[in-house]
Amino acid sequence: MKTIGITGGVGSGKSSILTYLEQNYNCIILKADEIANQLKLPGRECYQPIILLLGNEIVGEDGLIDNTKMAEKLFGDRSLLTQTEAIIHPAVKKIIKNRIALEKKKNRVGILFVEAALLIEDHYNEILDELWYIYADEETRKDRLIQSRGYTEAKIKKIMSEQLPDEMFRNYCKVIIDNSGTMDETIIQIDRRVREHLCHK
Repeated sequence: MKTIGITGGVGSGKSSILTYLEQNYNCIILKADEIANQLKLPGRECYQPIILLLGNEIVGEDGLIDNTKMAEKLFGDRSLLTQTEAIIHPAVKKIIKNRIALEKKKNRVGILFVEAALLIEDHYNEILDELWYIYADEETRKDRLIQSRGYTEAKIKKIMSEQLPDEMFRNYCKVIIDNSGTMDETIIQIDRRVREHLCHK
């Protein structure tokens, strides 16, 4: 079983590509954000440490951590964000490492994909066979974020400024998928790469 990390800047189209992979191949997809949300539930590893760090005001009436309130608390506070990431990211990576080990034993699929915003920063290259960079030019990404998420140009500029530069993605990733054009053009690239792995598993 091959393990592949999917990364790229905001608005590059990672979600659309993962949806295509899930619908068209017998593969497993692990999303770091979804795992993180599970780990923030009551009784899970990150619930109490995050509340102790950020305060009870991030907890909703239902007892769950409110992601909106949590984001407001972290906004603009780099120190708090770093401390929160230090709680969540290692726990997420541990879950993913354990799941990879389990799936390798089961040997049910040819490829397991991991999607995470910080694949490079969190050194997922140490536990995955290779990383794929989903690239899209800046204007295309801006247009997608305005249309799909309603982001302002100021918000987009801020998010992009905090992410890795293009050359860093290219240095770390073995495969580059250009998703600046149509989905059909992207699918041709994805299919070729996936079939290379499935033919040589």
